[in-house]
Amino acid sequence: MTALVIAEHDNASIRPATLNTVTAALACGGDVHLLVAGENAGAAAAAAAAIAGVAKVLHADDAGFAHALAENVSAQVLAIAAHYSHILFAATASGKNIAPRVAAKLDVGQISDITKVESADTFERPIYAGNAIATVQSLDAIKVLTVRTTGFDPAAASGGAAPVEVLAAVVASAKVTFMGSEIARNDRPELTAAKIVVSGGRALGSSEKFMAVMTPLADKLGAAMGASRAAVDAGYAPNDWQVGQTGKIVAPQLYVACGISGAIQHLAGMKDSKVIVAINKDAEAPIFSVADYGLEADLFVAVPELVAAL
Repeated sequence: MTALVIAEHDNASIRPATLNTVTAALACGGDVHLLVAGENAGAAAAAAAAIAGVAKVLHADDAGFAHALAENVSAQVLAIAAHYSHILFAATASGKNIAPRVAAKLDVGQISDITKVESADTFERPIYAGNAIATVQSLDAIKVLTVRTTGFDPAAASGGAAPVEVLAAVVASAKVTFMGSEIARNDRPELTAAKIVVSGGRALGSSEKFMAVMTPLADKLGAAMGASRAAVDAGYAPNDWQVGQTGKIVAPQLYVACGISGAIQHLAGMKDSKVIVAINKDAEAPIFSVADYGLEADLFVAVPELVAAL
């Protein structure tokens, strides 16, 4: 029984989500192989080989993998899928794009967003916005899984010495072409990997007030910035800051929610945070039900005072 993890990388280094996925794969039992499909991705393959617990790295190098297009990567996965009992992807935008294609072609059921491995064929996953946990057993010969990274500790990025096997790359699909991308640049920590996250809600009232109030707090704490869906929809914060069921799932050491009422969809994205601090003038706000520390106060007064105290 061998598990295959599809690595996420930038052709030079391995992204943190892959380390959590390796931990989930190890819990399935047996060896863990890591597929690095990229263009001139030798450095990423070498980094993958150093991950603790990885038994072998499969390196497929081709121009068609330069931008990790789902059509091309899924074809490479399918070419080797028969050798594996489990195929695991991080539950990121990339993983959620590729995994369903692989599951459909293999004619198996995909098990999404697993948070725990009970056994080789039984897994836990959240349902109803995280308010219930389903235990799912799969009888498929090949199990295709996406992994909620906040449910697993990351594997050590060093200490391993796995051999790297070069694969013959599957010919890229002629039906899909990469046209371009617009990537938001941010000097702050990546939201899903940050140890501290400060988030603002619709109560901030405008984009200008959002930045004026939240930025000094984030600067003081060295934190990533997040937002509720209501704040994003209102245009107060960019879309890639959204935390919640339809945004990003985070589990930092410290999560500070300012002016966020705590809709169930938002709670689903952050309630696994180690320490949650909520600042809201509504004493009945649902966010207080999950907060470790709650402050019933006007955020426009409390947050600047907090920044000054820091």
